[in-house]
Amino acid sequence: MDDLQAGRWLSTQRLLASTQDVGLRTSRTQVLALVAARSTVLTDWGREEPDDPGLAILRTRVTVEHALAAAEAGSPKAEPLEQEARESCQAAAEAVRTDPVPWVCLLALAALDRAKSRPEHQNRSSDPMLPRGPWGLLDEALTRDPGNREAHHRMLRYWLRVYRPAASDFVHLAMSKAPAGSPLAVLPLYLSVDQYRTEPRRTAVVLRQWLREPHFSRARRAFESWSVAAPGSWPVVDLSHLAHALWASAQMGAAVEVFGALGQFASKAPWAHVADSPGQAEALLLTARDQALAGRATALA
Repeated sequence: MDDLQAGRWLSTQRLLASTQDVGLRTSRTQVLALVAARSTVLTDWGREEPDDPGLAILRTRVTVEHALAAAEAGSPKAEPLEQEARESCQAAAEAVRTDPVPWVCLLALAALDRAKSRPEHQNRSSDPMLPRGPWGLLDEALTRDPGNREAHHRMLRYWLRVYRPAASDFVHLAMSKAPAGSPLAVLPLYLSVDQYRTEPRRTAVVLRQWLREPHFSRARRAFESWSVAAPGSWPVVDLSHLAHALWASAQMGAAVEVFGALGQFASKAPWAHVADSPGQAEALLLTARDQALAGRATALA
């Protein structure tokens, strides 16, 4: 990332070429593209290595981020940027046929088509309970990486934006296929946070939602899945959601284990979403960790 910020791309090229784990490569391209989007480094890379597959993927990532940002800001450039991003996705999909990232990026763009006007957003699901949607795009991504974390999260965001009632059924479908230890076990916790965020009134009942079903069991099942996962295989943001859910549902012993695994690391989500204001996210995180430690100590006594 430091090299990209300084306009140097060779270390990124080597890193992506040597990353054999498809899911890890997906995650790395997402992070690296956020840095590349703020410089002209990809232009310089393209002059030297125009056919490099890593360059094709990062270019696609950057164009998609620009399109999403323009749409969010209501920019008059949003529509042409979206079209450019879709063309970049298709070109990358042709250039790097085994990579799920172009299809993941198309899923991200699908959320902009709330009216489902594009044919690829009107496919039938294998589950008759779920409505038509960009299921073909999801299938393309999962054919290349069956457990792809970002593809599932993009699909969840799609339903939360386009048709919220389908989000819960999608999460249930994803969970039914996820193996033990998969970070996809945290998907229901993202749904819980979204349900809390969109509740119009912060009543006492709402504030205690994690003590009730299905939220309590969601946290417990996610913790059980993490307990059998390979150490370090879950991203910080997923562990942060898990730590929050366990603390909020008063499962303090389990929460301490997850806080311990996080160590010195943290993410803004979900703390910024569940605090009274985003500026209180850090204070809430520290309070939760202290209360979890105190709760475990009380239980042991």
